[in-house]
Amino acid sequence: MPAPLRSLQADLPACPRVLLELQTLMRDDERALPEIAALIESDMALAAAVVRTVNSAMYGLLRRVETVGEALRYLGTREVVAISYASALRAAFPPSPRMNALWRTAGLSGLLMGRSAAALGVDPLQAHTAGLFARSGQALMLAHLGSAYEAVLEAFGADAAALDAAETSAWGIGHAAYGSVLCASWGLAAPVISFVRERVRPPAQRPPLEPMLRRLLALGAATEALLHEDGGPGSPAALAALSGLPASADLPEQALRAAVAPHWRQLGELRARGLQIID
Repeated sequence: MPAPLRSLQADLPACPRVLLELQTLMRDDERALPEIAALIESDMALAAAVVRTVNSAMYGLLRRVETVGEALRYLGTREVVAISYASALRAAFPPSPRMNALWRTAGLSGLLMGRSAAALGVDPLQAHTAGLFARSGQALMLAHLGSAYEAVLEAFGADAAALDAAETSAWGIGHAAYGSVLCASWGLAAPVISFVRERVRPPAQRPPLEPMLRRLLALGAATEALLHEDGGPGSPAALAALSGLPASADLPEQALRAAVAPHWRQLGELRARGLQIID
């Protein structure tokens, strides 16, 4: 196994200062809007990425925003902070066609989970960041291992559990463990760290978990089922994939479908109009 992978702490990209300070400001919620805007705008690259994303087709604003402050007023704190995390995470890794494809899928996952979460009693920001960071371990391994890891992704990428097992067999570590350590080093909430670690395990093999974390994992499973079906965002064929997901007393299939389906159809409507959802 390559030396950098022998220690989970080796070569992890550092969490940007802006995100660490955002976590403190978020505790003050809406009263901190001016401070949040000023903090994001103190990082010119991050501010530009946030404004560009907010002006994309996904958000459908009637007028173009020019500043982070305007974005906060139109979309609210949660959406803008989630966009900041997505932009910073993507910027932490060298771009490549495979890496870019990974972030597009992560962006869709985070968006769908974040918008579906409130109806399921799950914190929307935690759900959004869980979807974004679910593949962060894959990004770390891709950055370290290059083409060797690309081949494993090509073979197993649609099955997180099989991919994690193949990674562990080949290199002694899977992306779930690697990603959860990155989440911890970036100061993310405990449920997000646990989500990234536990999502690759079949439900029957997981340790006892809090009900909220079980709901978060069920939402993640539903999102993955949609994203990996043919037909693309919004397709009826993908919605049918929600049938047969593991049901539980915490979150039955009917509740999952009711929470996720409207946002999935919205993505499909944008795609049908030929609009780019995640760049």
